[in-house]
Amino acid sequence: MLYTAETTQTTGFSFEVLPPLKGKGIDSLFDTVDALREFNPVCINITTHRSEHVWKEKGDGTFERMTIRRRPGSVAVAAVIKHKYNIPVVPHILCSGFSREETEYVLIDLQFLGITDLLVLRGDKSSDDKRFVPTPGGYSHALELQGQINRFNEGIFDDGSRIESSVTPFTYGVACYPEKHEEAPNMERDLYWLKKKQESGACYAVTQLFYDNAKYFSFVERARAEGITIPIIPGIKPLKRKAQLSIIPQTFKVDIPETLAEEALKCKSDDDVRQVGIEWCISQCKELKAFGVPALHFYTAGATESVREIAKVIF
Repeated sequence: MLYTAETTQTTGFSFEVLPPLKGKGIDSLFDTVDALREFNPVCINITTHRSEHVWKEKGDGTFERMTIRRRPGSVAVAAVIKHKYNIPVVPHILCSGFSREETEYVLIDLQFLGITDLLVLRGDKSSDDKRFVPTPGGYSHALELQGQINRFNEGIFDDGSRIESSVTPFTYGVACYPEKHEEAPNMERDLYWLKKKQESGACYAVTQLFYDNAKYFSFVERARAEGITIPIIPGIKPLKRKAQLSIIPQTFKVDIPETLAEEALKCKSDDDVRQVGIEWCISQCKELKAFGVPALHFYTAGATESVREIAKVIF
């Protein structure tokens, strides 16, 4: 089981990678792992991506709606990282874009591969939907997906039939939001659902990225007051470009502290912004480490070298 006292006697290091875009090779992903494996990661998370609807022009001037998956291969990427590096891997399992049957096949494949650590997420809505719409035959909430995994652990397929072979139980984490999920009416309701996820079997929670430690500390305090006892792993992503001052709040629904924004706006180049982002995250991580967090989890997309520079100081 990940993020326990046994696996993280001191603050551990973990990070997330994305499968390559369709048609691209895996070498750049290996470059990321090679750059960060010296910090003895507790695990490497592998994101999973839903199919998206796109409009493709036909020869007669009309358009046809098609479904594509830009980043296939999460299970295969998890398998190859485990085989090549012998580092624990944590593929993401989503409601978004997946039916119960498709999820079951993923669980079967992971069992065959001996991969039993998961991160269970609802996932984002489709880019052309105004609100989250479950896939036909799928789920609306991560809690429902947890239920299917729990039944699989008990040796029961989704249709109620028994699994004839023995099952190595999956353990899993879930997501949480120090600044509240964008769809939650308030923090109280957000914490209510996090507690339900814990009661349903979640072993830990990984936060959405944040830049203000005070919001993480407040969130943890409120979670503990509500009876949420699982480890709450802070998610970290260093600022890299000035454009992210507007992109990150819009995409992830988090605030960038004014002090950080002021320093980034003074910068004359993105190289300068990158250095500001590294320095901010080093300070952030030192404070979190002093607080006694079980691990620091880094979102590496587009920021591997920054994460490496931070890790060299922190670990």
